[in-house]
Amino acid sequence: MEKGTKNSIWHTFWADTRQRFSLGEGSAPQQEVVQGITEGIFFRGANMWILMFATLVASLGLNVNSTAVIIGAMLISPLMGPIMGFGLSLGINDFGLMNRSLRNFGFMVGTAITVATLFFLAVPVSGAQSELLARTQPTIFDVLIAFFGGAAGVVAFTRKDRTFTVISGVAIATALMPPLCTAGYGIATAQWQFFGGALYLFLINAIFIALSTYAIVRVLGYSRVAQVERRTELRVKRVMWTIIVVTVLPSVFIAFRLIDKSVYEANVARFVDSEFHFETTAVLERESTYAMRRGDGGRTVTLMLWGEPLPDETIENIRGKMSFYDLDGTALTINQAGSGGASRIDVTTLQQGYAQVLEEKNRRIAELERALAMSSHARDAAMGHTVEELRAIAPGVERVSLSRHPVWTAPGVAVDTVLVCILSPPAGVRIPAADLERLTRWLEARHRTQNVKIYVE
Repeated sequence: MEKGTKNSIWHTFWADTRQRFSLGEGSAPQQEVVQGITEGIFFRGANMWILMFATLVASLGLNVNSTAVIIGAMLISPLMGPIMGFGLSLGINDFGLMNRSLRNFGFMVGTAITVATLFFLAVPVSGAQSELLARTQPTIFDVLIAFFGGAAGVVAFTRKDRTFTVISGVAIATALMPPLCTAGYGIATAQWQFFGGALYLFLINAIFIALSTYAIVRVLGYSRVAQVERRTELRVKRVMWTIIVVTVLPSVFIAFRLIDKSVYEANVARFVDSEFHFETTAVLERESTYAMRRGDGGRTVTLMLWGEPLPDETIENIRGKMSFYDLDGTALTINQAGSGGASRIDVTTLQQGYAQVLEEKNRRIAELERALAMSSHARDAAMGHTVEELRAIAPGVERVSLSRHPVWTAPGVAVDTVLVCILSPPAGVRIPAADLERLTRWLEARHRTQNVKIYVE
């Protein structure tokens, strides 16, 4: 292939690729986008009431640990407006818009936290459940979610045919409302670690949504409202990057700590399951503590064993294998029955556990007995009605015995049941074979079975 042909193919491919990834195609005019974002900045009238209602809905969702309710609150909350407005103002140097965005942002945050705090003060709190705890330890992954989610929302907002499903998805992914409600919970219950963690997560989301807005606006090449000196622009960029770095660093540390803790706990579980597998000794309880640094006594594993006590040499041999499970510097404490540490076993807890198991078994037995009694009563009543009807059909019969019997195979397996009917006519009276055949067919239809045996005494 000639060089000119190769260049032509490469040029065509590159031009097609650029066109596919171009944000200019289908974008709305700058004035329309700016107007749309600006309208969402202000909190008054309907926006104000929607903000408060969304806060109450999210607080209820956190209180009852309902993911669906929390998602609904994210969809109706109008929190994206001031944040996108701030990012837009940075991108086009509109300092008036920046001022309005910051003022409304502060008012929005204050209102949401106040409403959430009053809610948790007035409503009985069910405790810190999973949905609430999930908003107290932000990580670098939350940073990435906020940035990419915010970028998707801004791109959708700048289209002529705005895809509001995308914007709704961004509201769910970036989760602005739940952290503010969690911060209110922290204030109401005086748990300041919840307040700090939740507020930090909210600031991460807000800052990186604003950053993604700024980036998309610059990529789209929006014209700037005011021209500033190069020195001022560089100072603004330095401040912006300083805020970003200061915001990101703690989340990186938290993410590393969570990952390291998860790996440590997995190693502990693998170590215990592999090394404490004995026929006469079982692990009754396992506790582990985690610390970032190794060898300072912060990482410990405490086991409570039940059964035949393990010899000291066996325990030391197991302790020597901890390095194979990446548990160097982890202190292993073993308490077992018959040893000096046996007194540390919580006998009360064991008794309570056994009592609960026994109570549950007794409850199940009682239920089965009631079901069996009801079934027996129903079966006896059905048999009684059958006997009355049979005596009406064969009035010459003095006594009737009717019962079901299992059919067993030689190995002792029940394979079927047979309905046995024993008739006792008066002495010297014979029941005709035709009557016996008619009674057999009637019993088969009456009890819905094909296995009926009639005997005459």
